[in-house]
Amino acid sequence: MFGFGYALVPAYKAICEITGINVVTNKNEYGIRAFGAQKPAKDNSQVDLTRTITIEFDSNTKGPLRFRPVKNYMEIHPGELNQIMYEVVNEQNITIVAQAIPSYAPKVATGHFTKIECFCFSQQTLQPKESRQMPVLFVVDKNLPKDVKTITLSYTFFEIQGATPVVRGEVKPSKI
Repeated sequence: MFGFGYALVPAYKAICEITGINVVTNKNEYGIRAFGAQKPAKDNSQVDLTRTITIEFDSNTKGPLRFRPVKNYMEIHPGELNQIMYEVVNEQNITIVAQAIPSYAPKVATGHFTKIECFCFSQQTLQPKESRQMPVLFVVDKNLPKDVKTITLSYTFFEIQGATPVVRGEVKPSKI
C-alpha cells in the first residue's frame, strides 16, 4: 500500500497540470525576484512594467550586533514580488534576543510597501557568535504615487534588555 500511495504522487501532479486544478508550481513562475535574480518567468497583470522604483536598503544596530543588507539597493517594478536578505551576527559569547524595527522614506511610501515575510515580525534569538541571513519578501503597491522614484527601507536592530531566550521549548523566568 505504501508503494501504491507513493506512486500516485506523479500521477496526481500530471492530472492536476492537465486539468489546471491545484497546480503545483515553483516560486519562479510567480515572479519572485531574489537579489540578483532575473525577470519573472510569467507575466503578472498586477505588475506595472512601465515603472521602475529603486529600493534602497539601510541598517542600524544598537548593541553587540553586526547587521547589514546583503545588497544596498534593487530596481523593482510596482506589483512585483521581491526578496532581499539581511545578515545579522551576534558578536557576543552569550545568547541574546533582538528585534528589528522598520522605517520607510518617504513617508508616503509606508502605506504602499507590503512585507509578506520579514524577520521584523518577531523577536530573534541569536546564539553566541551566530551568523544568520534573514529574508524580507515584499511588494510595492502599483498605486504608489508616480512622483516616488526611490524608497528607503531602513531597519534598526537592537538587543532587547531583560529578555530571556527560550531554551529547549522552555521559558526561563526573567528578572524583574
